[in-house]
Amino acid sequence: MYEVSVDETFSAGHALRGYKGKCENVHGHNYKVRVTLAGKELDSVGLLYDFVHLKQVIQVVIGSLDHRFLNDFAPFDSINPSAENIARYIYDETSKQMKQTENGAGISSITVWETDVTAATYRP
Repeated sequence: MYEVSVDETFSAGHALRGYKGKCENVHGHNYKVRVTLAGKELDSVGLLYDFVHLKQVIQVVIGSLDHRFLNDFAPFDSINPSAENIARYIYDETSKQMKQTENGAGISSITVWETDVTAATYRP
């Protein structure tokens, strides 16, 4: 099994509804996002997936979140903008924009760091 990963960052604010503690207040993070793809076969060039295309896709998805108050942005206007839900959102949006490959490479995980030491991962 091969894996490739791309990391990107964005900054955004949020508040966790229904949470009792500091995170119920409006605050922000400098998020780090890692998108990992996996597959059993490389393509004819010897790649699992083109880093250039993957970065372009991720930058579009992350760009829609950057410098936003996430609670005002769908779907986070109805679900909490937790790191777990952000990871799922990034998976859903990235999956829609990725090119299909002949080797079947696909997203194996999305990890979202809120701080240097706290992260949440979504695996489809």
